[in-house]
Amino acid sequence: MSQEPQSESIDFMLTQVCRLHHTRARALLEGMGLYRGQPPLLFILREKDGRSHSKLAEHLHVQPATITKMVTRMERAGFVERKQDLEDQRVSRVYLTESGRAIQEEAKQKLRALEDETFAGFTFEECVLLRRFLLQIRDNLLRATEQDSVC
Repeated sequence: MSQEPQSESIDFMLTQVCRLHHTRARALLEGMGLYRGQPPLLFILREKDGRSHSKLAEHLHVQPATITKMVTRMERAGFVERKQDLEDQRVSRVYLTESGRAIQEEAKQKLRALEDETFAGFTFEECVLLRRFLLQIRDNLLRATEQDSVC
């Protein structure tokens, strides 16, 4: 890749897009009492309630400590609750509360609005191609992260 001014590099643009997307998501979700990373946890629990912290972390590609912090915040907000596993007391399982179930549709609508705003003007084919590029970027970074943790 040729030398570009920092403000025109792909890395800079990706960082800027991520920051703007995060800011917009926060603006849409904060009125509901949710943080940006929390709706996916709600949706995962809707599919299968009672998952362990480690399974949630694995599914969301985050560290277990991140899940612990997220679950603690969501528990304080009344969206989830933790219960000890009946067979293994060392394991804590996370369950949706009625409030957590009730807020899901609104969260889904807000995220749909964010997606519509983000990809306005893109054709279907451009979205498919962009998705492929983003999956490749994610896989590259996951691989690099795994290599770092082995060292």
